[in-house]
Amino acid sequence: MVGLTLPLTTTRRTNIIKEGRDVSKKVTRIMKIQFPAGGAKPGPALAGAGIQMPKFCSEFNDKTADRHGETVPVVLTVYEDKSFEFVLKTAPTAEKIKKACNIQKGASDSKTTVATLSADKLKEIAEYKMPDLNANDIEGAMKIVAGTARNMGVKVEGLDA
Repeated sequence: MVGLTLPLTTTRRTNIIKEGRDVSKKVTRIMKIQFPAGGAKPGPALAGAGIQMPKFCSEFNDKTADRHGETVPVVLTVYEDKSFEFVLKTAPTAEKIKKACNIQKGASDSKTTVATLSADKLKEIAEYKMPDLNANDIEGAMKIVAGTARNMGVKVEGLDA
């Protein structure tokens, strides 16, 4: 029987670890929420999750204490036994652009220019956001960030005419 491969099967149940998660637990909910760094509190955003809110808040606040002043997106996975895991994401692109341009908010329409973003700052934001962006290289990430900036009414030096 040359060239025949049989599928690998197991007869006993095992706990499979995939991407840092225990797959043998049944996932009941996956939530995407945002909190200020170091400032998560029990409240309506967590009420529907069915987890121990004080435990989540203390863990989140401990892990984000060094990111003071940022909004931190979180992907919260809740399991059937009320345990949870969460993954911290990078701050929203719009927030980073507003901070770099020193503005309170973007324009109400993309045709109005409210600020100018330097190419160096654009690259810095793209490098920071790279883990969460759907880009293969820094140039692709810079284009994504530049698109967000344009939609906010922020002109990007060297890219916009």
